[in-house]
Amino acid sequence: MFGETISFGEGLIVTALGMSVTFATLIALSFLLDLLRMLFYKEPQKAQVQVVESTPAAEETVEEGNEEELIAVISAAVAACLQTSTHNIVVRNIVRVGDQSPTWNRLGKVEQMGSRF
Repeated sequence: MFGETISFGEGLIVTALGMSVTFATLIALSFLLDLLRMLFYKEPQKAQVQVVESTPAAEETVEEGNEEELIAVISAAVAACLQTSTHNIVVRNIVRVGDQSPTWNRLGKVEQMGSRF
């Protein structure tokens, strides 16, 4: 048993035989699972889909003084990011977009930003 040598051809035969047995078993299992699904699986009845219209969140009122300050801050941030002067940037419209991300996502963002300092 130990110490016997196997030729390259015999090794290929053993490999091919092992692979063919493995694939034949997998194919048989696949057919068996399909048969069991056909016998025992019942299609669930389609439930009525209820359409729920989401109402947009109430927009916060922004005072006129705060709006000018907000425009100044946003234009300064964009200018710093683009490495240019604020005279080259014109802010035409600012639309507040609600944060739809879950709480864990926002917390992860805060932790990522906090770890960089």
